Amino acid sequence: MGKNDKAGNTPPGTYRVLARTYRPQSFDDLIGQEAMVRVLKASFETGRIPHAYMLTGVRGVGKTTTARLLARALNYTDDKGTSIPTLIFDQPSIHCNAIAESRHLDVLEMDAASRTGIDDVREIIEAAQFKPASAPFKVYIIDEVHMLSKAAFNGLLKILEEPPEHVKFIFATTEVRKVPVTVLSRCQRFDLKRVMPQQMVAHLASVAKKEGVDVAETALTLIARASEGSVRDALSLLDQAIAQATADRKAITEDDVRDMLGLADRERVLDLLEHLFAGNIKDALKEMRHQYDRGADPAELLRDLLELTHWLTRLKVAGPESLETGLSQTQSARGTDMASKLTMSTLTRFWQLLLKGLEETQNAPRPLDAAEMMMIRLTYAADLPTPDELVRKLTKGQPQDAKDRGQTKVQGQRSTTATESETGNGNLAMRDESSSSGVSVSPWVRSTDTVLAAAEPFEPVADEPFDADAALQPDIQLKTLDDVIALAEHKRDIRLRTELEDFVHLVSFQPGRIEFRPAKGAPDNLAGRMAQTLTEWTGSRWVAIVSNEPGGDTIRDQREKQRATELEAIKKYPLVETALQLFPDAKIVGLRRQSSLSQDDGSEDSRRQGEYERSR
Repeated sequence: MGKNDKAGNTPPGTYRVLARTYRPQSFDDLIGQEAMVRVLKASFETGRIPHAYMLTGVRGVGKTTTARLLARALNYTDDKGTSIPTLIFDQPSIHCNAIAESRHLDVLEMDAASRTGIDDVREIIEAAQFKPASAPFKVYIIDEVHMLSKAAFNGLLKILEEPPEHVKFIFATTEVRKVPVTVLSRCQRFDLKRVMPQQMVAHLASVAKKEGVDVAETALTLIARASEGSVRDALSLLDQAIAQATADRKAITEDDVRDMLGLADRERVLDLLEHLFAGNIKDALKEMRHQYDRGADPAELLRDLLELTHWLTRLKVAGPESLETGLSQTQSARGTDMASKLTMSTLTRFWQLLLKGLEETQNAPRPLDAAEMMMIRLTYAADLPTPDELVRKLTKGQPQDAKDRGQTKVQGQRSTTATESETGNGNLAMRDESSSSGVSVSPWVRSTDTVLAAAEPFEPVADEPFDADAALQPDIQLKTLDDVIALAEHKRDIRLRTELEDFVHLVSFQPGRIEFRPAKGAPDNLAGRMAQTLTEWTGSRWVAIVSNEPGGDTIRDQREKQRATELEAIKKYPLVETALQLFPDAKIVGLRRQSSLSQDDGSEDSRRQGEYERSR
């Protein structure tokens, strides 16, 4: 007879897996769900027992087990046959064994994955009208309830809201978001949590002791981490690990579990990560090939690198006291030292590249090749400067004397290596080993915006500011098309203002008379609407004449030309010129005037100028 036959009524020679053998038989046996048990005990003690429960959580945390325990609690009957709903099963009642073994007539379990239709729900509704055969309550347990059809859910609503007094519903699901809100609102919901690693290790150690198997704590830690908080997954992995123990070797070591799970040695993964951060591609590929030959899966190896990158980032920002890991003190000290030498930009860049590489590796026909290409990209990315480091590099090579502008040239090829910052803060930074021009730039240049602002672009001579309020006086006349556009903006006629900017090739402008050539796409009634609107606004008669003369550029075309001129002027600025040479494919796609955006005196002219700049 197998060792675990004592926990169930299995026939001799039949093995029952650990996940079934050590299924909780009381609420005290549930691990990691203390909050739920506390609420349930309070509700049973006060008699505030709902008619429907919704149990949700990830796989293997005890949803179905909790549902069966609730069914036992609801139908608990003492020796005298008195119904006493309770969560304490010191002495099993006459219904407990039958409910635990899923053979009680009044506790009906339904798998919604295989019975999804309205006909199945109709059977429940019809059967619910009859009183239970022997137990105090008729309990319906519906597993994976989110897979019911829309019609089935609608069929449940009425009986779920006002069920017979002898009926209780218990739903379990891993996809609670797929359950209609109308159903959720009729249930008391409990979210079962993932089991924490420390609790999982203690539980696995207890099970291993009962099975008479010696398992190293580090091996149990690996199993707990691989289970991702699922007790069933953890027990299944422990079952598999125990199966590896032969009659000659009872102890299960960390290496046994690593080989079983296809995991790489954590110390070797740290070595691999150090090679990647240092840009040492030769040793990185050698280390990866070594771990692959030992049985490590390439995708799992990338997941380990992702986990360590996240771990190092948390070490850097929150310190070692914020982490809960299964690493040894030596590994923790090593990780702390690595985190202190890395910049946040380097860590976040590695995280993004590893995420992309993991997706490629999982979908690649040859995962090892995809993982090695990922390693190569990482090592080359290790010595790429971040934008702020690039600006600092450029600012060290920019002339302060305006007479020297335009003379800066990129000499040699860019060659960067990962070294410690010259500032002495220990952060991993990039050092330029190429030949330098030996010039420097003013230290106030700190961002792309200020770099572009420093280029002193072409500034057109501005006309006298137009007073839109004064234009409404009878003795004030509109002098230019810009005055008309400003007046349209003041009157909040956005449509007319836009059409004047985009479709008017001005031929001549005189007070009371505008001659223009419409651009392609201009409205047919533009001239008439322009004349009528200006006459109403100014109180004077205006005429708009459509001409065949070519006329000047539209306001929009003028602004585009001015913008192109300014961009060309910016490209001649030595700092920008150097950046464009370092990045040949880079383009300047826009600019902002620092003076117009930052120096706003609150006047109408400043407001219109700011809006003009933002619209560009």
